[in-house]
Amino acid sequence: MQQQIRAYKFRLYPSKKQIKELNHHIWISKELWNTMLATVKDSYQKTGKFPSKQELMEMVKNNCLYSQTGQMVALRLLDAVKRKITMKKKGINAGFPRFKSFYQINSLNYPQFGFSLNDKKLKVTPFGEMSIKRHREIKGKIKTLSLKREPSGKWFAIFAVIEPEPKPKSNAGPAIGIDLGLMNFATLSDETVIKNPHHFRRLEDKLAFQQRNLSRKKKRSKNQGKARLKVAKVHDQIANARKDYLHKTANFILSKYSLVAMEELQPQKMAMRGHAKGINDAAWGMFANILSYKAESAGSRVVFVNPRQTSSMCSRCGSNVRKSLYERSHNCNVCGLFIDRDINAAINILNRATGGTPGSNACQDDAIVSSMKQEAYAFMRG
Repeated sequence: MQQQIRAYKFRLYPSKKQIKELNHHIWISKELWNTMLATVKDSYQKTGKFPSKQELMEMVKNNCLYSQTGQMVALRLLDAVKRKITMKKKGINAGFPRFKSFYQINSLNYPQFGFSLNDKKLKVTPFGEMSIKRHREIKGKIKTLSLKREPSGKWFAIFAVIEPEPKPKSNAGPAIGIDLGLMNFATLSDETVIKNPHHFRRLEDKLAFQQRNLSRKKKRSKNQGKARLKVAKVHDQIANARKDYLHKTANFILSKYSLVAMEELQPQKMAMRGHAKGINDAAWGMFANILSYKAESAGSRVVFVNPRQTSSMCSRCGSNVRKSLYERSHNCNVCGLFIDRDINAAINILNRATGGTPGSNACQDDAIVSSMKQEAYAFMRG
């Protein structure tokens, strides 16, 4: 039987004493990372070689951390150094691992042992039992645990679980094309419009107020810590609302359609050319990831097509009708088609995915189908 790795994320409610201990271990992890990184840099400057895995593991001993938790810090540093070397060999410019502050280390990892779980309590070495909110059942064998601290001060337990792959479902719904945008979050080829809630804009003034308040505080003071927490809570509120909306939107689409066609966008590059705030707030990349892994269990497929000229091409005759960003309708002088520009783009996207127009990649080797495994996006689901 085939198996898959899935992550389960549950809210933790440690006591004040446990929070203090957890934060102290985060601080130790930060000190350990910085000490090992200094050793790595010093060794390379003197000998031209990086220290071995065994040498770093020796530095982990007797540092008050649970043994495997400390070893994971060393392994993460080794992975970061190897990734830097690999990217340099490929000619990609990437930064070397950096020294971290207390707020840049946010998790404690238990890759095999040191924890046990029951219905209402999670027992972790050396913190003891902590209350946990298990909002769903874990189906499978727990392999690893990560205790994660959010910037807002909330703690979560993330379990990596091996479970059997579910039987694939069948979805007899129609095919649909989706054009993502900023005025409306998504326009479907059947003329369904999904509104853009503008999560960031809704709380932008509140966030700006808290950030101004933070900027006035004395550095490294208790008041600065309190103000930083308030800023983090607003960010947390925005992120949670966005994630909730994206999951609900993905569920709505996958419950109705068997094939979903989307543009293969590059949101980061698009944001650099303008409208960065709106593009980042819409989170098109996150939505594509959520839609892809959910499609596997919903019996649907997600196909990504080339976005070139999807807005300017006429969905009826294929002629190129150039228009500015502010023209919201498509008016073809060749065939007389007059429709909303986003609906026209969504139809073009669907046609490219199903072979309806020239330029389709539906039968090509470079067609991108949603074969992404769920574990790649498991932490997004929570």
